[in-house]
Amino acid sequence: MQITRSGDTASAAGPADYFTGHVRIDAPFKGSGGLSGATVTFEPGARTAWHTHPLGQTILILSGLGRVQREGGSVEHVRPGDSVFFEPGERHWHGASPDCAMSHIAIAEALDGKVVDWLEQVSDAEYVGAD
Repeated sequence: MQITRSGDTASAAGPADYFTGHVRIDAPFKGSGGLSGATVTFEPGARTAWHTHPLGQTILILSGLGRVQREGGSVEHVRPGDSVFFEPGERHWHGASPDCAMSHIAIAEALDGKVVDWLEQVSDAEYVGAD
């Protein structure tokens, strides 16, 4: 058994190459077999860039009001208690609503050491078009 105590790892800012707006990443974890994740908090209007995961990704919404979208699909609003699974290779983004922050736990598994493929930023027009 391994216990990682809250506060053992400092919060980190979401890198500007992969996020728009203010994003905080907390409590990152890695398990055996390539499973990893973190708690991610998006301030209002903040979001990921478009990205894919070779083995898919699950996000568990903890607080606030968020948005998720897969390529070609409509923007969906997510709330605390919701979970979202993005299929392997599915191009998608997720983040907060324009007026409310959102926190989620993100969980993904590595394939050949790779967990995510980052793509271009979600434009303001794409994000605003979600309304």
